Amino acid sequence: MPVLRELDRDECERLLRRGTFGRVVLVSPRGPEIVPVNYTVVGAVVVVRTTPDGTLVRYGADRAIAFEVDVVDDAQWQGWSVVARGVGVLVTDPPAGLDRAWLRPWADGDRAVELHLPWTELTGRQVGAAWDGADALWSRRTAR
Repeated sequence: MPVLRELDRDECERLLRRGTFGRVVLVSPRGPEIVPVNYTVVGAVVVVRTTPDGTLVRYGADRAIAFEVDVVDDAQWQGWSVVARGVGVLVTDPPAGLDRAWLRPWADGDRAVELHLPWTELTGRQVGAAWDGADALWSRRTAR
């Protein structure tokens, strides 16, 4: 049976920074919502581009939200998950100088607004041992 272990903050941050795709978790009037997104990390902030009238803007700004990124290898019974928690910040006039090449939206439409998540909590877990969770990312950043 694979061993489950808690990841320390540094390992959580390393994995979070290497990824490109995750999920924003928030609450709307319909209940919990999970929104898949591509993202980048700037400093201690997860950054997502979104539509001005979408779910992320309506229910993510100025509210407690979470962001999750993970990798699962079913065949080897191993994987990891990192969760960032904080309060969402809507940025309608993004600051100049940020390398937005990593923020090119995968989805179509007007995605000129950014939802920032400056995390106040960063946690993670890994199941399985003797493997590098970052190398398991199917889509990853190698230089930051």
